[in-house]
Amino acid sequence: MEQQKLPNSTLILVFGILSIVTCCCYGIVGLILGIVAIVLAKKATQMYSENPDQYSGFQNVKTGKVLAIIGIILSVLYLLFVVVMVSTFGWETLQDQELMQEKLQEMMGQ
Repeated sequence: MEQQKLPNSTLILVFGILSIVTCCCYGIVGLILGIVAIVLAKKATQMYSENPDQYSGFQNVKTGKVLAIIGIILSVLYLLFVVVMVSTFGWETLQDQELMQEKLQEMMGQ
C-alpha cells in the first residue's frame, strides 16, 4: 500500500513559520495563524495516529505545531507589550515621535 501525504502538513508548517514572522503585526496576525496551525495539527495528528502506516509527512506536522506554539507565545507577549504601551502613553503619543520623546524625558525626570 502506497503512503499518502498527510493533508495540510505543509500548510501547518507554513502557518507555524508565518506565526513567528508576523508576531510583530500587533500580535493579532501571528496569534490567528498560530491557532489555525495548532487546530490543523491536531486533526492531522488524529488521522496519523489512527493509521500511521498510511500517511507520510508527520514530521512537518510536529515541526509546524512547535513553531505555532512559539509564534503564539511571541504574539501574546507582543500584544501585551502594545496594550501596556497604549495604556501608559496613549495612542496619539505613540503616533507622534516628538511627543513620545517629551513623555520619555518627563518619565526620566529631566
